[in-house]
Amino acid sequence: MDMRGERRIAAPRQSVWDALNDTEVLKACIPGCESLERMGEHDLKATAAIKIGPIAARFSGLVHLTDLDPPNSYRIAGEGQGGVAGFAKGGANVRLTDDGEGTLLSYDVKAQVGGKIAQLGARLIDATSKQMADMFFDRFTAAVATPTPLPAALTTSAMPLATPAPKLVLAPTKLDIMAL
Repeated sequence: MDMRGERRIAAPRQSVWDALNDTEVLKACIPGCESLERMGEHDLKATAAIKIGPIAARFSGLVHLTDLDPPNSYRIAGEGQGGVAGFAKGGANVRLTDDGEGTLLSYDVKAQVGGKIAQLGARLIDATSKQMADMFFDRFTAAVATPTPLPAALTTSAMPLATPAPKLVLAPTKLDIMAL
């Protein structure tokens, strides 16, 4: 399976780089991630529960970062075992470039699966992989993006304070007086 994409993130490149190397941020963003811990300067150990079609499995594996060029790029490679469900292995090249006041994150993934998961078919695997990648990048972008300040005309300090609504007082009508 091959997958390419890019995301614009409203944050400086250094902030995006730092988040890509922060295990807590990654753990919160990876769909199904149960644990992610650093095993060395460039090695991580991960466990994730994943469901692809009718097969649900818990994958445990190792991830290794190479070709580090902070804060521009790295290569991430890993392999995980999912018991009887099979295995997954692959890698991705991740590149960061300035994009105005934000960062453009580009990725190029190559992965392979085996075992029962591979029997599900390439279409289902590709669709699930794309869905998981989109979920990761949506979460990652939300976690890293710098909130865009509102224009002064729209901030609460620039808006006039609301005045209380006038009280409505009903005066008795001629019919009310006649009923008494």
